[in-house]
Amino acid sequence: MKIEQIYTGCLAQGAYYITSNGEAAIIDPLRETQPYLDRLERDGVTLKYIFETHFHADFVSGHVDLSKETGAPIVYGPNAACEFDCISAKDGQEFKIGKVTIKVLHTPGHTMESSTFVLIDQNGKDHAIFSGDTLFIGDVGRPDLAQKASGMTQDQLAGILFHSLRDKIMTLADDVIVYPAHGAGSACGKNMSKETVSTIGNQKATNYALRADMTEEEFIKEVTDGLLPPPAYFSMNVAMNKQGYESFETVLHNGMKAINVKEFEAIAEETGALILDTRSAADFSKGFIPQSINIGINGDFAPWVGTLIANVKQPIILVTALGMEEETVTRLSRVGFDTIIGHLDGGFEAWQNAGFEIDTVNRITAEQFANEFKFGEDKVVDIRKETEYEAEHIDEAYSKPLAYINDWVKDINPNEHFYIHCAGGYRSMIAASILQARGFRNFSEVEGGFGAISKTNIPKSDFVCQSKVLK
Repeated sequence: MKIEQIYTGCLAQGAYYITSNGEAAIIDPLRETQPYLDRLERDGVTLKYIFETHFHADFVSGHVDLSKETGAPIVYGPNAACEFDCISAKDGQEFKIGKVTIKVLHTPGHTMESSTFVLIDQNGKDHAIFSGDTLFIGDVGRPDLAQKASGMTQDQLAGILFHSLRDKIMTLADDVIVYPAHGAGSACGKNMSKETVSTIGNQKATNYALRADMTEEEFIKEVTDGLLPPPAYFSMNVAMNKQGYESFETVLHNGMKAINVKEFEAIAEETGALILDTRSAADFSKGFIPQSINIGINGDFAPWVGTLIANVKQPIILVTALGMEEETVTRLSRVGFDTIIGHLDGGFEAWQNAGFEIDTVNRITAEQFANEFKFGEDKVVDIRKETEYEAEHIDEAYSKPLAYINDWVKDINPNEHFYIHCAGGYRSMIAASILQARGFRNFSEVEGGFGAISKTNIPKSDFVCQSKVLK
């Protein structure tokens, strides 16, 4: 028996590849299937089952394509209403893979079809669980995402999750290994650890939601407290995972179409396509195609695309660093952005060399900011998460998280200059590009963000003035 965790950092997502005696199972695969096919060929094994812990909201799974390419059936737990061929397993149903067994534990609460898969070794001992979004390391799945589909409130779903954890998962032996679907950085929970593997015993001892003396009422309150609104693309990804989707190879083929400068300009004007520039913040600030939105590929790319662009059907044309075209299309497809028209042939340099109009961002260093900032007079917008702001921030700075830019942008006075920063410069350049695309140029973006600012003599505070926190 071999278990491989295939962890994708930009999505904080774990897929699992299990082999035993010439057969294999894959749990919660990513959209692109070739890496799995390569593993199967390398190991000389046959894919027997594709297991899905639930209908994922934060990414599009590769289950449909993988099933077509291998003939392996897709297995969900109870209540899974697929619009393609799948097995909706019964609670307790078992599936053999070589000499090991996968047992279905129906563990609703995050969603009503959510299930945990127990791996039983050849000696009949529970070896590990693949807990999906039911149990994370340090946290449990948020119970608010399936409210509409289930016709229940988040409190009712949280109550169901409480019993799934107590009656199913916490009854397992302490040495059973826990393999979750996500780690820190995922929007599917609020308190996830950076660790991606644990044991039942460790989680009983350290996970706030598994506290032995916790009542159902306490669980509901603690699990639902502080939940941020889910990103808008979540519901669209759920629909794609339920209904099926365009083949990844088709999406990749379209996205890899190289578009010359003249065609690129015409497509942008005629189709209403979004120009998505995935170069680094440093490169983007020095020059970019007007109206471009910058979300750098070397960061939390896919989640920010999903959060800020939101509509997965939005047509997109790409500007990437040379050689990063395929990686960019792949990452977009993972969160359901399949309407990619193509990419600029030769990248931004081709546009610039052709003499077309370019734009720049007024990016200043932290030292320059410290020298020109007038305390009590100048306005500072901190676009980090509220928790980051609350830990430490510039005195008098306003908390305006990037995730809510579509709300707070309406309150900007176009005649008042302001400074904008995040933690390191990645998110503030995203914000800068959005602001300039909407006609705002009355700001300076601080390179290096709060990390660089904190090394200057700018007054800082950990006191939160509630009037300056976006609600």
